[in-house]
Amino acid sequence: MPQAPPDPPRLWRRDAHKFLEPATVSVCALVFAIFVLGICVLLVSGNNPGGRDVVSFWVAGRQIVAHANPYDSATILKIERSVGFSDNTQVLLMRNPPYALCLVVPLGLFGLRAGALLWSLLLLAAMALSVHMLWLMHGRPRNKLHYLGYSFAPAVLCVMCGQTALFALLGLTLFLRFHSSRPFVAGLSLWLCALKPHLFLPFAAVLLLWVVLRRACRLLAGAVLALAASSLAAWALDPSVWAQYARMMRSSGIEHEFIPCLAVALRFAIHRQTMALQFLPAIVGCLWAIAFYWKRRDRWDWMQDGALLMLVSVLASPYAWITDQALLVPALLVGVYRATTRAQLGALMLASAFIEITPLSGRTLHSALYLWTTPFWLAWYLYVSAKSCDQASQLSL
Repeated sequence: MPQAPPDPPRLWRRDAHKFLEPATVSVCALVFAIFVLGICVLLVSGNNPGGRDVVSFWVAGRQIVAHANPYDSATILKIERSVGFSDNTQVLLMRNPPYALCLVVPLGLFGLRAGALLWSLLLLAAMALSVHMLWLMHGRPRNKLHYLGYSFAPAVLCVMCGQTALFALLGLTLFLRFHSSRPFVAGLSLWLCALKPHLFLPFAAVLLLWVVLRRACRLLAGAVLALAASSLAAWALDPSVWAQYARMMRSSGIEHEFIPCLAVALRFAIHRQTMALQFLPAIVGCLWAIAFYWKRRDRWDWMQDGALLMLVSVLASPYAWITDQALLVPALLVGVYRATTRAQLGALMLASAFIEITPLSGRTLHSALYLWTTPFWLAWYLYVSAKSCDQASQLSL
């Protein structure tokens, strides 16, 4: 008996799914190309790069080259005003620890425009290399859905603002790539993650336990060597730099800033002056992370299990900007490859697109409008993973 043709609704859904992939890839590629072109035109045309956060790293590098204090707010404010920084009342300081200074020293050898261009190109390279390595680690899939990583809104905003989260993303990706095959290299790569240590607290708790149980001495040696060498280099550049950093952190006034993340929102909602409240989500996150790892310790997979771990780490961070969510690219790509419907991918794309157009409405990075973002990524990942497990269970029956 001849087989009946498929009903129109099922055929339409199948054709729509085939259409979604090239459309997704095309849109992502177009967004990334326009974005790169815009950055290059902005910097080469001479438009003021001092309105971007890169100015704080350039000034810190310039101060180190001049054998001056890279955390001196009064001097840095004068320099920022001289280059046309848009805010004439508030200084923009580099808040990364002193061992990060070796990363910004080369910027001090150039003028602001050239330094900003170099910085942006380095950030773009870190993004491109990270996404490419993730594509390789997922088995070189032919669907090109990893292009979503290039157009992920927090990563795009990270380059626009000149922030360092993309360097931390590169460190995380290198760790995922080499933790089993080249543990010493993986340990060295953790130095890049240490540029923003507050974003990795639950991740670090599990990593430390994993290192102890697996006796991963070479990975630990690589991490210790990188931190020791960079700290020694910072001391050689300025023997007082650690004291200067501690003084800057005590007087930076960060406790008065509203940063759109769970921990800061919790403190502002309960009692603004109680800074301990800001670390409560991180403590809970670390306890959850240890329990999560312990149940899976015999079958732990840093790519798959580490995806949820990083989502919780960024969600529970004592403070995190929207640009810091660039660290979630590996986790979200795990979710992308688990997605079973076009609606799941469409939800991720729409959320990312909404974030990309938010600055056009005049919203700053301090806006409470960004509070939904990290919880959304986590909820999306859990939903997609649950649906993927349900489908796998049905196929096995």
